[in-house]
Amino acid sequence: MQLKIMPKKKCLSAGRVPLILFLCQMISALEVPLDLVQPPTITQQSPKDYIIDPRENIVIQCEAKGKPPPSFSWTRNGTHFDIDKDPLVTMKPGSGTLIINIMSEGKAETYEGVYQCTARNERGAAISNNIVVRPSRSPLWTKEKLEPITLQNGQPLVLPCRPPIGLPPAIIFWMDNSFQRLPQSERVSQGLNGDLYFSNVLPEDTREDYICYARFNHTQTIQQKQPISLKVISVDELNDTIAANLSDTEFYGAKSSKERPPTFLTPEGNASRKEELRGNVLSLECIAEGLPTPLIYWIKEDGTLPANRTFYRNFQKTLQIIQVSEADSGNYQCIAKNTLGIIRHTISVTVKAAPYWIMAPRNLVLSPGEDGTLICRANGNPKPRISWLTNGVPTEIAPDDPSRRIDGDTIIFSNVQERSSAVYQCNASNEYGYLLANAFVNVLAELPRILTPANTLYQVIANRPAFLDCAFFGSPLPTIEWFKGAKGSALHEDIYVIHENGTLEIPVAQKDNSGTYTCVARNKLGVAKNEVHLEIKDPTRILKQPEYAVVQRGGRVSFECKVKHDHTLIATVTWLKDNGELPNDERFTVDKDHLVVTDVRDSDGGIYTCVANTTLDEVSASAVLSVVDVPSPPFDLELTDQLDKSVQLSWTPGDDNNSPITKFIIEYEDAMHEAGLWHHQAEVSGTQTTAQLKLSPYVNYSFRVMAENSIGRSLPSEASEQYQTKAAEPDKNPTAVEGLGSEPDNLVITWKPLNGFESNGPGLQYKVSWRQKDGDDEWTSVVVANVSKYIVSGTPTFVPYLIKVQALNVMGFAPEPAVVTGHSGEDLPMVAPGNVRVNVVNSTLAEVHWDPVPLKSIRGRLQGYRIYYWKAQSASQRNRRHLEKKILTFQGSKTHGMLPGLEPFSHYALNVRVVNGKGEGPASPDRAFSTPEGVPSAPSSLKIVNPTLDSLTLEWDPPSRPNGILTEYTLKYQPINSTHELGPLIDLKIPANKTRWTLKNLNFSTRYKFYFYAQTSVGPGSQITEEGVTTVDEAMASRQVDIATQGWFIGLMCAVALLILILLIVCFIRRNKGGKYPVKEKEDAHADPEIQPMKEDDGTFGEYSDAEDHKPLKKGSRTPSDRTVKKEDSDDSLVDYGEGVNGQFNEDGSFIGQYSENNSGN
Repeated sequence: MQLKIMPKKKCLSAGRVPLILFLCQMISALEVPLDLVQPPTITQQSPKDYIIDPRENIVIQCEAKGKPPPSFSWTRNGTHFDIDKDPLVTMKPGSGTLIINIMSEGKAETYEGVYQCTARNERGAAISNNIVVRPSRSPLWTKEKLEPITLQNGQPLVLPCRPPIGLPPAIIFWMDNSFQRLPQSERVSQGLNGDLYFSNVLPEDTREDYICYARFNHTQTIQQKQPISLKVISVDELNDTIAANLSDTEFYGAKSSKERPPTFLTPEGNASRKEELRGNVLSLECIAEGLPTPLIYWIKEDGTLPANRTFYRNFQKTLQIIQVSEADSGNYQCIAKNTLGIIRHTISVTVKAAPYWIMAPRNLVLSPGEDGTLICRANGNPKPRISWLTNGVPTEIAPDDPSRRIDGDTIIFSNVQERSSAVYQCNASNEYGYLLANAFVNVLAELPRILTPANTLYQVIANRPAFLDCAFFGSPLPTIEWFKGAKGSALHEDIYVIHENGTLEIPVAQKDNSGTYTCVARNKLGVAKNEVHLEIKDPTRILKQPEYAVVQRGGRVSFECKVKHDHTLIATVTWLKDNGELPNDERFTVDKDHLVVTDVRDSDGGIYTCVANTTLDEVSASAVLSVVDVPSPPFDLELTDQLDKSVQLSWTPGDDNNSPITKFIIEYEDAMHEAGLWHHQAEVSGTQTTAQLKLSPYVNYSFRVMAENSIGRSLPSEASEQYQTKAAEPDKNPTAVEGLGSEPDNLVITWKPLNGFESNGPGLQYKVSWRQKDGDDEWTSVVVANVSKYIVSGTPTFVPYLIKVQALNVMGFAPEPAVVTGHSGEDLPMVAPGNVRVNVVNSTLAEVHWDPVPLKSIRGRLQGYRIYYWKAQSASQRNRRHLEKKILTFQGSKTHGMLPGLEPFSHYALNVRVVNGKGEGPASPDRAFSTPEGVPSAPSSLKIVNPTLDSLTLEWDPPSRPNGILTEYTLKYQPINSTHELGPLIDLKIPANKTRWTLKNLNFSTRYKFYFYAQTSVGPGSQITEEGVTTVDEAMASRQVDIATQGWFIGLMCAVALLILILLIVCFIRRNKGGKYPVKEKEDAHADPEIQPMKEDDGTFGEYSDAEDHKPLKKGSRTPSDRTVKKEDSDDSLVDYGEGVNGQFNEDGSFIGQYSENNSGN
């Protein structure tokens, strides 16, 4: 089914009228191409009320189009205006616009009047509105003498402005001599008429320069009224000045300035009326006087004020309703209220209306013999009168046309002919204005034509509507059909929409809608076609949107905006801040997907929007940046409720910088005792702004407050005023009281003194008391100054004492202090430990036992026992170096301990001493003991020298620590082939007195690996490894080179390589299928040769990886084959057992920590 053009809105009437109306609507949407004959159409004209600047040339616009091009004429004040007779008036070429040259000569007032333009051609005449031309006026104020005003405080006042009447009306404002606007408020404000109203005057209203200004915007001039002088005085001042100034002062009454209920200054009375035109702004005003100043409220009787169109101006004194309509008519009440009363004023509002269009007539194109209508419908209040003109002449007196019939607001045409072409004017007028519309009837017989350019390309985003234009013209009106593709059928109504202007709409365009579309226009005279093309593009999407961010001031923030778009389109990404451009600041950087802001400031907070657009679409995403920081410091600290031991502190919080304050920290300074030092006083919740603070006596307090939020702590506030509390006796005593002797015959009593804050008053002193704990002596006391120590002399050695220290000042004593126990001084112990025994545990460890000394002989506090031990030396050694003694200390009353880290096969001696706080007692007699043999360390070096074809010579140095008598050396070696596999291991014993050995009958050009270690009777020591290579036979090498150059040898090698590659592939496949891989054998190949499984029976080689072992070792860096260094001597350190030099043991004498065989190297 082919789709014809159908109207979207149908007009319902009887008979054939619906069809006629439909055709009229369709044609009205069409523009007649300018190459076709058509009546004139006014395209541009000056406004109806045209106010001109008298300083510039007058330009009255009138532009029109038509075919043939129209000619222009003018009327002025209803009569023909002959521009040829006035040399100052010219008409713009090709236009009807008048230019009146008044700048050279002439006056604007000469050309005031009502102008109307007529554009005419052979098809008809169009006329403009009546253009009322008036020059703007900005007259001066009339000269007047303004007397000074003297007024009593509290009285009402109206300062009149009464500006000169200008055109257009002036804008009024009040300023002073310095051109500063006078402040206005609920008490003082400017009325709609320009007067300045005072609900009551105050002394600060006194001034001599109340000046009313009138600004005339059209001429950009400002006129000024003479200044008005106002003096506000009290009643007493007023009585004194009446006699002297009554003759030359305007006096505004001598009423009392007592409070009074409201009275309206404007409007007067209880009711008034207001008329406004539809579409204008309705402004209602009520200004009242009274004391105190009244407040104004507005209501509408029997209705509500329109929410979206109502505004309050001038401190609620003016009610404005914009776009007012007839529905806004009614009674409005303004209510003035203060504490003494309330008054009301009712304003009855009537909304009238100048004519406005319901349906303006539209151009009508008909073919000969067709019918049509022109409709002109308007409304207004009162209802406008409709009149018709034909070519600018009332239709009643225009030439008769048999095809035309007028029926009120409608002209009906039937069976039109070419002579029926004309321009019709509809005039709708009432007392408030008029409307004038031109609409032509053009009778044409024209083939269809399509005005949209051929092969236009339309690009549309998927899932959006697509509109394909088919602007057309023809008379009779063509029908429109759309087709898709070269042989496509007409498009159907269920998927597509064909608009009355020919546009094809695809409501939801999809990818398969892409293609070529053909528009076909038909009437009875012919057919026209046009092809357009449609491409559907992927929509632009934001894959990664910017996210809400909270950043501390001075930090860095990054917003991400990842965009995906159709690859055939170019996308641009723009960043906005608060819907405006980003600040022009180098701190803002934009790359492909990110916006980065560094050194963030408070002003950077806001909404950041990423806008991605192509030529076809635009998407955006926004995120909020909240800039936070530590709070601003509190301020306005105030102290109230000041008592002896408490005070209330209040403050005003600073800005929380977008992070709520969680708490306030209060600190104090004691200016009397510790000026400049601030101490913690209290913390309160972040919702509090006051705190009750406990105070101490005799302190000169200052307080400061800090605020804290999740970001951190603010700077401190300014310090509060100082507040000094009264003195009192101390409420606490010194702490950390101790009694220890520094000499055998004294007792040193020490304590931590009170600080100035704790002294509670002047004259701080201490009463020091002591007596022997185990005696019946009375307390001995002494009062000392503000010190922290007192020495009691002549005491017995190490005797317990009871001690107490009490604070006092001029106000009295502190509470009774607590009693502590101390001791007089210690002396050195008198007796050495006895019965010292040594039990050798192994070659590096011995256990020592002793008997404790009597407690009385210690003469002090027992701290433990100390063992001195050293390695015995020969006479020659003692002469060479100082005897090195080692010390271990065992805490408390232990009677045994362990000596670790001894050297095997050595002679030692030791003694034991008791230790107290004063020092060591005498030493016990020396006790000798010896350690047994151990295993030796590795040989100091191993070198390979003098390699030949079949021999290698080994040289070595004995172990640095034999730890016994060497019995023999063991050498093990094995060959290494070219694939680093190890051959069979050969074991060889060498006498202990040898340091060189030659191995013969070796294979030429072969690498060997050697393992070498020494033995004592205890067992083998750590081994050292080395590698060596026998030399190469030059003749053999030459033959090998010759063979390597032979072709058969090269072919053989290639075959072997191919076979190996195949085997590797098979192994790889087997491994992927779960086959086993001989890792264990490879690991075993690197183990110590003593535990390495050797396949000696079949003579096969194990696997070998040279890693680092094949590299020759430097002296002092030998490592076993497992790449670990084994120390022959003990790794035990005295630090592992004691405190620094003095070892640490448990109460039973056992060593702290575990002692294992590993520590002795076994």
